Amino acid sequence: MKIITIVGARPQFIKLAPLSQKLKGQYKEVLIHTGQHYDYEMSKVFFDELGIPAPDYHLGVGSGSHAYQTGKMLIKIEEVLVKEKPDVVLVYGDTNSTLAGALAPSKLNIPVGHVEAGLRSFDRTMPEEINRVVSDHLSSFCFAPTQTAVANLKKEGIENGVYLTGDVMYDAALKGMEIAKEKSQILAQLGLEEKGYLLLTLHRASNTDIPQNLSSIVEAILGLEEKIVFPVHPRTKKALADYGLLDKLKGNPHLKITTPVGYFDFLMLEYQAKKILTDSGGVQKEAYFFKVPCITLREKTEWVETVEDGWNILVGTNKDLIHQAVSGFNPDSKQREVFGDGKASERIVEIF
Repeated sequence: MKIITIVGARPQFIKLAPLSQKLKGQYKEVLIHTGQHYDYEMSKVFFDELGIPAPDYHLGVGSGSHAYQTGKMLIKIEEVLVKEKPDVVLVYGDTNSTLAGALAPSKLNIPVGHVEAGLRSFDRTMPEEINRVVSDHLSSFCFAPTQTAVANLKKEGIENGVYLTGDVMYDAALKGMEIAKEKSQILAQLGLEEKGYLLLTLHRASNTDIPQNLSSIVEAILGLEEKIVFPVHPRTKKALADYGLLDKLKGNPHLKITTPVGYFDFLMLEYQAKKILTDSGGVQKEAYFFKVPCITLREKTEWVETVEDGWNILVGTNKDLIHQAVSGFNPDSKQREVFGDGKASERIVEIF
């Protein structure tokens, strides 16, 4: 069996690593990197650290509007599919790479497998939500990470080809944390103490592309007395500069701004944070895995289990709610094993 795997963004490289390791030796895997994330900090460093083989095809799509990215990917992915003639195509998550990676093979009658199927924020203003819904309805194999995801698919009439596998990101986090504890020196490099700082990540278009939302978050951050570590996403850095907010942040003595860090260093930053502020779905999960309180800078989340279990609170961009959560959100409730047992990759390979 020949499997083509399509990825293009940082979270997908993380999800790819454990599954690619399990596929190795049993199937022929051809890897396509769309180039959606293309600089070293957001792309190649993950291939280097996670031991992922160099992509067989790098499409070099780069940045652009949603239509531009998706259209360019469709054309280039189709060319590879016609040449390689795979038995199945694997896509991950909710990016434009996922949408194009599901649509191109479906037009050629090639089965699609969607890893992380069934997630729903029920917010159609999010581009990621559109990508998820369309990809699930095009897929022959829906690999659902949670029981909630299975239920979401059933409500939309998708029952055939649905498999509850657990979350491949949990597989990656368990293995990655073992390595991070041995290798990472990030706390010493940044002069941080264990549980002595807040970790901030910010990249969603709903926050970076709407000036009033970004300004509100920045105002909230500037009003905190806590030490804050902020690895800045390239798109976020550009937005902060465009809106005249970057210099304000750089002048704050409590804030330590860095470029994006590698996977193991980032896991360590999450693990040792007092609390995490984020708009990332993946970071919400990793906070939950490591039992770190998560303050989510969104109104809704696809990872509802983290909220239901009391380890994640949704505050949007409201300054007062952000401050209240930083000072008063201290969960200690027991967690369920909603993301599986760390063997999702093995289950997916067994299903193939």
